[in-house]
Amino acid sequence: MAASQRDGFWVYSDSITEDDRSLHEARRYSRGIQPTVDCDDKANSLQTGTILNQVSQTHDVIKTLEKTVSSLEMQLAATRASIASNDGGPNPLHRRKVFFVMGIITAFSSRKRRDSIRDTWMPRGEGLKKLEREKGIILRFAIGHSATPGGVLDRAIDAENEQHHDFLRLNHVEGYHKLSSKTQIYFSTAVAMWDADFYIKVDDDVHVNLGVIGSVLSRHRSKPRVYIGCMKSGPVLAQKGVKYHEPEFWKFGEEGNKYFRHATGQIYALSKDLATYISVNQHILHRFANEDVSLGSWFIGLDVEHIDDRSLCCGTPPDCDWKAQAGNICAASFDWSCSGICKPTERMKEVHQECGEGNEAIWETSF
Repeated sequence: MAASQRDGFWVYSDSITEDDRSLHEARRYSRGIQPTVDCDDKANSLQTGTILNQVSQTHDVIKTLEKTVSSLEMQLAATRASIASNDGGPNPLHRRKVFFVMGIITAFSSRKRRDSIRDTWMPRGEGLKKLEREKGIILRFAIGHSATPGGVLDRAIDAENEQHHDFLRLNHVEGYHKLSSKTQIYFSTAVAMWDADFYIKVDDDVHVNLGVIGSVLSRHRSKPRVYIGCMKSGPVLAQKGVKYHEPEFWKFGEEGNKYFRHATGQIYALSKDLATYISVNQHILHRFANEDVSLGSWFIGLDVEHIDDRSLCCGTPPDCDWKAQAGNICAASFDWSCSGICKPTERMKEVHQECGEGNEAIWETSF
């Protein structure tokens, strides 16, 4: 309160002068930072520890908020895109919340491969439903349709699905050279159907330990944009006629250059935001000849954390067997020489027996 003399009277005002404000601020500041006197080192150490703990907690809260905001932004974009497309698909506002969705990329000719997976690491029937209900894990064989929809190939898949109820049908014309497009459509379809923390793509000639996969993913649940797999950087093959030829080799610079780091295509996982990003932007994302290169290219320029997890690319026995005996059970196993398990229909059971985590592991593992 300030006072002044006017016409012989003292007048008191509720307004605060600059001097009053300065004095008030100085007193408040001195009280706020006045050092503790006569405290021993232990008290100071405890005070420092408390401050550091508060800083750490604040950092965790900020990370959680960042993930929440990012997730909400991507969900809003996905919802708008889905509504705008008006394609008669699943309602984006009523998606079921789950832990992860695993799409097993398969083909019309791969019935025996699918059966070898059903006989080993993928539950059937009620076991599949229980996995979804109790663990929030969705497993589906992802496949499109033939060039003549409704033909004999499509009817065979329909019949198989009637028996097992484990397919995710894609709006995609099947063909090996269209794998980048199929992968893109798989993520878009899965995002539209389930609200998952992670979306996984795996080939149908790879052995998987679901419990280990869940443990790997749970370690990265608090991060907003993660791309998990066995990261590699192979040569860009300009020569025509060779396997994995890159027709757009000139985009990667001089001859002999290597690709940017990306996950090997046998198996990899994307957090929700990245899968949603693919869904929202699918019509403008460029597709290279090789699917794993295409996917890696879509994240260049984005704030993405690449997680190089070698448990996702163990070899088949004896490699995965040795690691299991040492207590390091593999998340996924395949043969590099075959880009999958060599002769998978014959060897999937062997790999499962030697390198599997055990049939009860998934139910005993807490995520």
